[in-house]
Amino acid sequence: MFSLLNTFRIVALLEGVSYILLLFLAVPIKYFGDDPQYVKLLGMPHGLLFVAYIILAFIVGSKLKWNTKTLLFVLAASVIPFGTFYVDKTYLKRVS
Repeated sequence: MFSLLNTFRIVALLEGVSYILLLFLAVPIKYFGDDPQYVKLLGMPHGLLFVAYIILAFIVGSKLKWNTKTLLFVLAASVIPFGTFYVDKTYLKRVS
């Protein structure tokens, strides 16, 4: 059975992949190729994954008793490309 931590790790991975696809694939196609279809296609799933990541970060952070600095770092990582992968490797993988 999936634990809350494993669920957060999966959401972090999917959020990171969706952000990279949106930032480095869909947005350039929108502005350089004049085709907003990919942004529309990837935008909503990324937004839902982002919200799920933030909510799960608070829940997992309280369960793991993260201090404020750690929680803020984990939250900030969601807006930095490849940040969620670093969080998984540094904060989540060693716990599971």
